[in-house]
Amino acid sequence: MAEFAVSRRFVLRAGAAAVAAAMLAACQKKPSFNSTDVSGSDLGTDLSLTDFNGQPRTLQDFKGKVLVVFFGFVQCPDVCPTTLAEFVQVKSSLGKDGDKVQVAFVTVDPERDTPEILRAYVTQFDPSFLGLRGDADATARVAKSFKVFYAKVPGKEPGSYTMDHTAGVYIYDPDGHLRLFARHNAGVDALASDIRQLL
Repeated sequence: MAEFAVSRRFVLRAGAAAVAAAMLAACQKKPSFNSTDVSGSDLGTDLSLTDFNGQPRTLQDFKGKVLVVFFGFVQCPDVCPTTLAEFVQVKSSLGKDGDKVQVAFVTVDPERDTPEILRAYVTQFDPSFLGLRGDADATARVAKSFKVFYAKVPGKEPGSYTMDHTAGVYIYDPDGHLRLFARHNAGVDALASDIRQLL
């Protein structure tokens, strides 16, 4: 009888240990992201620019929120407005958690995108969206940090031009670490799912 009690206690303890181990493994399970996981890379360490209110900004300013960084320009005919519109829907689909997301649009065309133009453009999508800019040198430095390509493409008229640029989105977790790179047209559901995991 005593032997049965001892072995029963052993089985119960072993069972509890197995449950605890399973729970720990579940907690440590890596998130399943739709976007490309770039955690631990050296991308996006420099975001020292000025917002459209003239306030200097760095990554430190956005800690506590999921930061979404997108490079583009105001006169962009397709990629930029569709991406910004997509993140309006992403924020909406997150409900109250949408307030924990900060979208920052970095212009690669500071020559034309003045603070006033930048403000009017990004806030028409969402009043909380932020526009960031720098002079030509600052823009080049920050773009290099993200490995973002951009180039001026001459237009048909003298002095007119458009901009080619990388169309992806960079997503930071609330601790200020770059975690994800999402390709253009990733989709509202996929992006919202990724951001929920970061929150």
